[in-house]
Amino acid sequence: MSQIRLTKKFSFETGHALYGHDGKCRNLHGHSYKLSVTVIGTPIDDSTNPKYGMVIDFSDLKKIVKEEIVDVFDHATVFNGNSPHDELANELIKRGHHVLLVDYQPTSEMMVIDFANKIQKHLPNHIKLHSLKLYETATSYAEWFASDNPS
Repeated sequence: MSQIRLTKKFSFETGHALYGHDGKCRNLHGHSYKLSVTVIGTPIDDSTNPKYGMVIDFSDLKKIVKEEIVDVFDHATVFNGNSPHDELANELIKRGHHVLLVDYQPTSEMMVIDFANKIQKHLPNHIKLHSLKLYETATSYAEWFASDNPS
């Protein structure tokens, strides 16, 4: 049977600051991120399976991405936890803000790598993550392709 690619789109609002950056992005700011998640697999050919004819139920893919990415990053402020921004982060946390300290510079490039790792861990064995596209703005995005990143 044919391999089919399915894509589901998500959106979330996230703030960040890039420690040591030589431009405006060193300042605390936010983005309306758009994330496209594409998986690849063969439609289920067992007519007794409730998911018959599907590669994956879109609602199952939505659950994975929502729990691992959207619910975690939406309306959070993300800082590189290995930078002096941890002081600002801790102050914001004390004041009740939703802050994420990650072990990387929170650029779109590094975030999309992190997202790929998180999503892949939760996909059923017969489905592979094909690609991710993370829009930081309407005209700027980072892409991740499985074919460029053999495990």
